[in-house]
Amino acid sequence: MSTDIFENGRKLPLIHSFYTLQGEGFHTGKAAYFIRIGGCDIGCNWCDTKYSWRPDLNKLVSVEQILTEASSYPTKSVVVTGGEPLMYNMEPLTTLLKQHGFKTFLETSGAYPLTGIWDWICLSPKSDKPPLPEIVSRANELKVIIYNDEDFLWAEKYAALVDNTCHLYLQPEWSRHKANTKKIIEYIKKHPKWRLSVQLHKYLGIP
Repeated sequence: MSTDIFENGRKLPLIHSFYTLQGEGFHTGKAAYFIRIGGCDIGCNWCDTKYSWRPDLNKLVSVEQILTEASSYPTKSVVVTGGEPLMYNMEPLTTLLKQHGFKTFLETSGAYPLTGIWDWICLSPKSDKPPLPEIVSRANELKVIIYNDEDFLWAEKYAALVDNTCHLYLQPEWSRHKANTKKIIEYIKKHPKWRLSVQLHKYLGIP
């Protein structure tokens, strides 16, 4: 897909958008408007949104249209997720949202250069395509998905690199959440700098 069709971020391949409660990490339980952007080339085998990998499967939507939809809900919090949003220029979207009083929250692997204006950056690094140092240093929240035991070592690697004000979370990969939640609980009891993140939205059956 040619990058020209995105008009340098004025249009984005939107999978869907929805109003719900944040289900993971530091802001769990807060109301927010979610924008899921298509396109990701990392390809985690356990990814629960594989439908988001191909941007060509999604319609292009202008940032003005996204703003109009977001403005129809009572929240002033917008979460941009994917896919991997930073595959695109996020400056037009976030500038427009900020001009209309929204707080902007980013969910990213950190594998692409940072664009946009963000109130909160949640970094979820993936070993197949490690995050860029510029994003690691800006992360407000580090959320590492635990699939195998080796992921604990991956988590510690980035815990040592983020700012000391960054909130640290370990989250069980959903297909193994029962066994891995127990492992994470025991790990956090030994390493209390970490917190447990669960996918609350899946337990509640909400988007």
